[in-house]
Amino acid sequence: MASENSPLLAYRLLGEEGVAFPANGAGGLGGESARKLSTFLGVVVPTVLSMFSIVVFLRIGFVVGHAGLLQALAMLLVAYFILALTVLSVCAIATNGAVRGGGAYFMISRTLGPEVGGSIGLMFYLANVCGCAVSLLGLVESMLDVFGADATGSSGLRVLPQGYGWSLLYGTLLLGLVGGVCTLGAGLYARASFLTFLLVSGSLASVLVSFVAVGPRVIQLTPRPGPNGSSLPPQVGHFTGFNSSTLKANLGAGYAKDYTTGAMMTFASVFAVLFNGCTGIMAGANMSGELKDPSRAIPLGTIVAVAYTFFIYILLFFLSSFTCDRTLLQEDYGFFRAISLWPPLVLIGIYATSISASMSSLIGASRILHALAQDDLFGMILAPAKVVSQGGNPWGAVLYSWALVQLVLLAGKLNTLAAVVTVFYLVAYAAVDLSCLSLEWASAPNFRPTFSLFSWHTCLLGVASCLLMMFLISPGAAGGSLLLMGLLCALLTARGGPSSWGYVSQALLFHQVRKYLLRLDVRKDHVKFWRPQLLLLVGNPRGALPLLRLANQLKKGGLYVLGHVTLGDLDCLPSDPVQPQYGAWLSLVDRAQVKAFVDLTLSPSVRQGAQHLLRISGLGGMKPNTLVLGFYDDAVPQDHFLTDPAFSEPANGTQEGGSPALSTLFPPPRAPGSPRSLSPQDYVATVVDALKMNKNVVLARACGALPPERLSRGSGSSSQQHHVDVWPLNLLRPRGGPGYVDVCGLFLLQMATILGMVPAWHSARLRIFLCLGPQEAPGAAEGRLRVLLSQLRIRAEVQEVVWGDGAGSGEPEEEEEGDFVNSRRGDSEAEALACSANCLVRAQQGRGRGGPGGPEGGDGEEGPTTALTFLYLPRPPADPARYPHYLALLEILSRDLGPTLLIHGVTPVTCTDL
Repeated sequence: MASENSPLLAYRLLGEEGVAFPANGAGGLGGESARKLSTFLGVVVPTVLSMFSIVVFLRIGFVVGHAGLLQALAMLLVAYFILALTVLSVCAIATNGAVRGGGAYFMISRTLGPEVGGSIGLMFYLANVCGCAVSLLGLVESMLDVFGADATGSSGLRVLPQGYGWSLLYGTLLLGLVGGVCTLGAGLYARASFLTFLLVSGSLASVLVSFVAVGPRVIQLTPRPGPNGSSLPPQVGHFTGFNSSTLKANLGAGYAKDYTTGAMMTFASVFAVLFNGCTGIMAGANMSGELKDPSRAIPLGTIVAVAYTFFIYILLFFLSSFTCDRTLLQEDYGFFRAISLWPPLVLIGIYATSISASMSSLIGASRILHALAQDDLFGMILAPAKVVSQGGNPWGAVLYSWALVQLVLLAGKLNTLAAVVTVFYLVAYAAVDLSCLSLEWASAPNFRPTFSLFSWHTCLLGVASCLLMMFLISPGAAGGSLLLMGLLCALLTARGGPSSWGYVSQALLFHQVRKYLLRLDVRKDHVKFWRPQLLLLVGNPRGALPLLRLANQLKKGGLYVLGHVTLGDLDCLPSDPVQPQYGAWLSLVDRAQVKAFVDLTLSPSVRQGAQHLLRISGLGGMKPNTLVLGFYDDAVPQDHFLTDPAFSEPANGTQEGGSPALSTLFPPPRAPGSPRSLSPQDYVATVVDALKMNKNVVLARACGALPPERLSRGSGSSSQQHHVDVWPLNLLRPRGGPGYVDVCGLFLLQMATILGMVPAWHSARLRIFLCLGPQEAPGAAEGRLRVLLSQLRIRAEVQEVVWGDGAGSGEPEEEEEGDFVNSRRGDSEAEALACSANCLVRAQQGRGRGGPGGPEGGDGEEGPTTALTFLYLPRPPADPARYPHYLALLEILSRDLGPTLLIHGVTPVTCTDL
């Protein structure tokens, strides 16, 4: 993909001789030598000719005759109001920075991104191609009406043979003339356009003079065919000169059948015809690559052209209503010839407008195509359009467009395609309005257009008006164009596009997220809407991929932050080593397909870095409430990059596009026996720090043994059934009575239930284990727990287990948690208790699968296995000297249990109220 420079860097400040000059970039046409058109020749002339087209000569009578003067003026005001809204958006975008080649495509793509910009740019290109063909075929038909062998009327010369082949030949010859002018460059096109402008202006001037100079006359109209093939009685129209009675008769509407199609006219159909002729406001913007100063020429020239054409249309509407009766207006749309002082001059104007419209469409299409090719959005298919001459003229794009126009000419009649062309133009106009609206809503500081006569209201109204007009002109074409745009967007999204253009969607998201974060008031938090917001501290992601995906499943739509601490002191370093690492971590998030943020910090120790992340991660009401750590043991780290299909890399260590492979951006896993960046003392101290900050803590052990289907994004269906075991009580000091319903126990239940909501874990059965108290009858605790589970809407299997011979039952109830590792209980006794608890849990895991602790004998078939175990994490001791012993007890407690989560919750998370 082509690279894009920042708009502020698009100009080198000083050349070798100290002269400022622009740097070439995508969408350019070869530098300053190609930029030589003035505002008048480059914008005003092509825009005026495109907005006049053939409508100004052949559809004035049609509009006024059917709609009447008042409705015609209303139509014109509405049409120009819609166009003016888009013009305001064009002016705003064009004056906000350097505009390169491509016109509307450049403006849209650099605002809405390559996906939307490329799709609309291609549609706008096709609209210009088809518009060129429509203009040429309209010119051929106008010529044959006068010079054709089958021409009707007394003024026909009947010298040109007619037929499909002849029409195609005439269109091809005219296309060769138009294509030759455009191939030779923008300078020749500008001179040809200026000559055409003079001819059209002279023709219009003769028509305006004729309204005043010609006296009243009766005009014989061409006989119309009757219903049975017979001719209707001849009609006459009257040119009355300026007459108040004629004006009064023409004020109201008088819709009748169109003699060219036989269809009954309505307000909508007449308005569509009028609007079709006015959709040429982008003709000047399409020449942005050849303009000396596009940021000034486009807004100024477009506004002048729109104002000039509006004045001419208003003048022609009034003059026609004052001087021509309704019969003349409705039965002879080319009545200008009949009332002209010199009729051939009207023909010259008709032919000149058609030629100019086709030239404008062809050269505009070639510039759009060249910009698309330079941006390399559609690959090799547009490669020929990149070719330019030494003077910067994209003759490759001109020839490419010429060939496509020639193909469209083969279709012959393009009356139905004319509506499609107009709809495509309106899609581009709506996109320009949407671009300006997005920039305005994003409130980006760099959006400072020098043209300020716009607001988000005008942009929004412009978008709505263009969409409304699309469906008014042709509902089928409007729906098809939106479908085509969606397909092209999907294609470009799948192919990938430049990421350095700047996406306004990111600015809009930032603006909206900031606004809603300010409204997310932590003082209004309620336990009913609690959700886990996780901070997972990762040392090396190579060994933490399963845990990274498991944490993603536990978040339940909450915040998920991947934290990493880089050891170092910024005072001793020349630059921050953390910032360059963000790209690798973000790529990791994308490859692992987890919805997580990345937060990195630099600190002299891991513990201090963890404190930093716990305090500053998140923003406003979205801050982590749960710390997740991998377990601290002597297990050899595995390199999951080597076994995970999502992280398969090419052998040469580079990815597509030449960027380094992800495996090269992270160090290999720690070798057995190598020093660790975190001591056991600091590890437990980090847990203590989190609890002091009122954060919940999750310690994850052996997550690499999780069944792969449980970590997938699918439904997790498998022939092997799994259990999720929850032990919501402190196994190192089991108690009877209501001990299992404390805050920490309920937190375990909530986290296990959240995991069961994930599609990959739907089929896993939740089991909750209770230890019988020293004096508690079997079933009593289970009954109370089932009542609680019913109130919490948790479905689970409840099992009671006997805890040895009541070991630990003699402990006084007032004993504080954590004292089991203090001097009141010897270390060996505490280790024995942890070992007994471990055996108890393993025995329950083995039940039903013919393994240890299961039924003896049997048919040898495996039953459901425990996929994940949730254990109550005791609070660490108050004495830091006891931290290593505390960690040793946790290691004994969770040894050989498979994937295990030791959890300590400090905040209420469940609610039985509605």
